[in-house]
Amino acid sequence: MKRVVLSIILFFAVNTIYSQTIPKWKINDVVNYYTKNNDTTYVVNFWSTYCQPCIEEMPYLQSISKKYTKQKVKLVFVSLDAKSFYPKKLKTFLKKHKITATCIWLNETNADIFCPAVDEKWSGAIPATIIVHNKKGYKQFYEQQFTPQQFEEALKKAL
Repeated sequence: MKRVVLSIILFFAVNTIYSQTIPKWKINDVVNYYTKNNDTTYVVNFWSTYCQPCIEEMPYLQSISKKYTKQKVKLVFVSLDAKSFYPKKLKTFLKKHKITATCIWLNETNADIFCPAVDEKWSGAIPATIIVHNKKGYKQFYEQQFTPQQFEEALKKAL
């Protein structure tokens, strides 16, 4: 009996951990999120469920960012998936890949508007990541897939 109760509790705990609300934001919401003048380092990663390099880097972006939580690093994944993926398919994907970091869905379709709002150099390719520490005046945009070492080095530059 104890095993049954423990299994039920564990089941709900795991589902709660990997079940998250995915808000839908406009590009102005995203930019406003990481342009606050505080001592937080923001890592904003643009990705999609159909992008294999994006999927490969998500786990280590998450684990490395967690490593620097005490230095006020905040990671947010911004999904560029089609509206048909929001929210059910995105939730399923995040749960399957054990992504617990904040994830939002970009409710925009015009890359000619949202790409330059993030960085003028952004061609629209993903994965793309911007690392910002406003109080230090640090802002760096990367249009590439990171290796774990490259990401950690890039993050340390902002800290």
